[in-house]
Amino acid sequence: MAADQRPLSEVVFLTVAEVASVMRVSKMTVYRLVHNGHLPAIRVGRSFRVPENAVHEYLRESFVGVESA
Repeated sequence: MAADQRPLSEVVFLTVAEVASVMRVSKMTVYRLVHNGHLPAIRVGRSFRVPENAVHEYLRESFVGVESA
């Protein structure tokens, strides 16, 4: 197991609505990220659940810093 991974019993899963709230985007944007493979998710019935750490990692990687001139 990699150092940044937790046992499955400790993983916190978020609904699409919760992810949208954290990211301050629409639920449709979250669905697009999931379907395009940019945000990992598992399917539970007809719903998706996204690992909380995956949301934070996505935001960390997508962060656009401003360089001083």
